[in-house]
Amino acid sequence: MPVPLAFESLGEGPPVVILHGLFGAGRNWTQMAQALAAQYRVILPDARNHGASPWSESMSYPAMAQDVAALIEREGLQQPFVVGHSMGGKTAMALALAQPQAIGGLAVIDIAPQAYADQFSTYVAAMRSLDVAAATSRRELQQALATQLGPTAPVDFLLQNLRRQGERFDWRINLMATSMCMADLCGFPDALLQGRYDGPALFAHGADSDYVPPGAVPRIQALFPQAELLAIPDAGHWVHADQPAALLCALQDWLGEACAAAAR
Repeated sequence: MPVPLAFESLGEGPPVVILHGLFGAGRNWTQMAQALAAQYRVILPDARNHGASPWSESMSYPAMAQDVAALIEREGLQQPFVVGHSMGGKTAMALALAQPQAIGGLAVIDIAPQAYADQFSTYVAAMRSLDVAAATSRRELQQALATQLGPTAPVDFLLQNLRRQGERFDWRINLMATSMCMADLCGFPDALLQGRYDGPALFAHGADSDYVPPGAVPRIQALFPQAELLAIPDAGHWVHADQPAALLCALQDWLGEACAAAAR
């Protein structure tokens, strides 16, 4: 059964749904959404087990794609453009391949339809090891997490999942389900590789990121024949944080062309 996703809606116009990545939330894309909201209705959902959305034991990409399809239907969105980063990009690809008629276009940010090595179980284990209920301050937890993970880990980003419940801290992310489903999250379903999405597609990646290697391009082009590939200079995996203006310009150009083509 689909999970009813919590979401924020900004602006009016052709609908654009932006799907965040693992450990994130819709609010991570607020700045981008506010800029796009001048021309579009932008929907920022929280994925299942993230943010304000309900928790579930499953985190497969077909299941999360169904969540987005249910949101599209519930909100009466007419073939929205779906933008997804990392985990959200895989969810968007799963939706496009399984239900191509449900969307008007697809923009995937720094991810490919392939399996990746597990880089995140260490983060989850460290987060689960913290006694957040006994902590007296966010700084205390920040220092404890940084000590475990080291100076290069995205500690501040991970701690965005921390919330205060009365006098206690708690996680707004389902760490147990994330841990149990890590193989699904790092992979990509073989069954979807038989699909094809012929609509407009943009694959933008950080030029300094290794998430979209040259070897991934033939599969992208086979599954998404209309795909435009774009490297964003001086950006790593979190393209929207590293080069927000460049990514915004790329999305505006692509959305404008896709809307114009749809109107013809």
